[in-house]
Amino acid sequence: MEPKKILIVDDSSSIRQQVSAVLVGAGFSIIEAADGVEGAERIHDCLDLSLVICDVNMPRLGGLEMLDSIKDELKRRSLPVVMLTTEANAEAIAQAKRAGAKGWLVKPFKEQLLVAVAKKLTLSSQ
Repeated sequence: MEPKKILIVDDSSSIRQQVSAVLVGAGFSIIEAADGVEGAERIHDCLDLSLVICDVNMPRLGGLEMLDSIKDELKRRSLPVVMLTTEANAEAIAQAKRAGAKGWLVKPFKEQLLVAVAKKLTLSSQ
């Protein structure tokens, strides 16, 4: 059985590396994007994604704006998105939910929680 593929969208290469290491260790396959523009391209091009983990504040196109721009595609594909950010703003969380995000994790993240969320959402997305 192929490992579930997760897209990590974050402008911080160190965060992408940390998240990747944790999720690869849990048996997932990872692809990365450095901002919302790249993230939207990867989502459009990679039809076998099981989950997107996305930062909020990024150059060129932020995570919430990326979600808004692709929410119809996300709905058609039933692709879950989790925001992983330093933000804990209630309005931003509400905006993410309206755009289709299934979860909100705050950095620094707990590895066990990240893996648990990834397993739960990739199980329900297939």
